[in-house]
Amino acid sequence: MTATTRRILNPRKTSLACIAASGAAACALSLAPHPAHATERAHTAPVSISAIAAAHTAQQPDHAEKAAQHSPAKKAPGAEHADTVAEIVKSKKYSNNLDGWIRESLAIMKAKHIPGSYQGLYRNIMRESSGNPHAQNNWDVNARNGIPSKGLLQVIQPTFDTYHVKGTKNSLTDPVANIVAAANYAADKYGSMDNVNSAY
Repeated sequence: MTATTRRILNPRKTSLACIAASGAAACALSLAPHPAHATERAHTAPVSISAIAAAHTAQQPDHAEKAAQHSPAKKAPGAEHADTVAEIVKSKKYSNNLDGWIRESLAIMKAKHIPGSYQGLYRNIMRESSGNPHAQNNWDVNARNGIPSKGLLQVIQPTFDTYHVKGTKNSLTDPVANIVAAANYAADKYGSMDNVNSAY
């Protein structure tokens, strides 16, 4: 062993013990502290791995508690289906007039994330049909092509078929189905029926 090697190993006494256990060789390396560090270590209580793990576990919330923190509050019975059109229609009795049709349409639109306001729907309905769900345009280019605009918001059949909202009646002249399909179309083309101020 060279003098340099002795100087490096001098601060700590190193011993290596190899033990054979169950047919496998196990090695244990022990380090004895230098006398200069012995006093410093005497003031520090030894900490075991299990103590560290226990302290860490104590700081962490229980898994069940964690799950409860991140899971949404339980909904009232039946609330999980409240966004379906059928549940909306059953949940409240809407009057069978323009006000009721608009209010029912708005409830469905909200559940389906279709933008639009009462004022926007009403304004466009009055311009397009004067509130008559059976209004039909027999003179414009669509009528000449055999697909006249019909209903409260004067929708043509191909547009209704494309933008029909599942759960509403599959009838172009049904007031609610007509409003919701038209609002769905307007949302796609203009951002909202509220942005429509003329023929669309």
